[in-house]
Amino acid sequence: MRRFNPIPRRYAREYLEAAPTLVWLVFGTLAIGVIGLRWYVDRGLAGVSTFLWPLFADSPAATFLGSLAFATLLPALGRPLEDAPFNRPLAYLHTLAFVWLVETGLWTLVALNLGFGAYFPDPFAYFGVIGSHLAFAAAAYLLPHAARTTRGALAFALGCALVNDLVDYGFGLHPPLRYDPGVGLAVASVCTSVLAVGLAALAFERMGAETAT
Repeated sequence: MRRFNPIPRRYAREYLEAAPTLVWLVFGTLAIGVIGLRWYVDRGLAGVSTFLWPLFADSPAATFLGSLAFATLLPALGRPLEDAPFNRPLAYLHTLAFVWLVETGLWTLVALNLGFGAYFPDPFAYFGVIGSHLAFAAAAYLLPHAARTTRGALAFALGCALVNDLVDYGFGLHPPLRYDPGVGLAVASVCTSVLAVGLAALAFERMGAETAT
C-alpha cells in the first residue's frame, strides 16, 4: 500500500540524517514544550492532579513526546534513514507521538475557529497559535520516514486519544479556552482523534510480522 506523506523523503533526510538539524528538532520541540507548560501553569495547572497533567496540558505533552521520539533517532546519526533501528516499543512511541502532535494541531485549528469571535483578529491568539500548532503536525510527518507502526500501536494511540477526550470534556480538563466549548467541540475532538490515528495508519509503514509480535 502506498504511504501518504506530504513531506518528501529528501527533506526528511536533511532534517533527520544530519546532526545539527536533528539536535535542533530534539531540543527545539522540548523548549516549545517548556514554554507551553508555563502557559498552563498560569492557567491552573497547579490545581490539576499531577497524574492528569499530560491530559490537561495537551500541547506540552505532544511536544515532549515529539522530542523523545526524535531523540530515539540520535544513535542512527550518519546513517541513512533506512538503517534507523525499530522495534515494537519504538513503534508505540513514534505512533503515539505522531498522533498527539497531529491531533493537537488539528484540534487547535478546529477549536479556535469554533470560537472564532473570541480569538480573531488578535494576531497572536489566532494566527500565531494556529500556525505554531499546525507546525506540530508538520514535524510529526518527519517521523514516518524513519519509523514503523503496528496495529497494536495504532489501537493504543487511539485508546489514549479517546481517553484524553473523555477526561477533557467529561471532567472539564480541556485546554483553557475563551468560550464554553459545549458539545460541538467535544464531538469535533473525538473526530480529530480518530482522524489523527487514520493519518498515522496512512503515513507509517507497518512492521513485519516477525518484528511486530
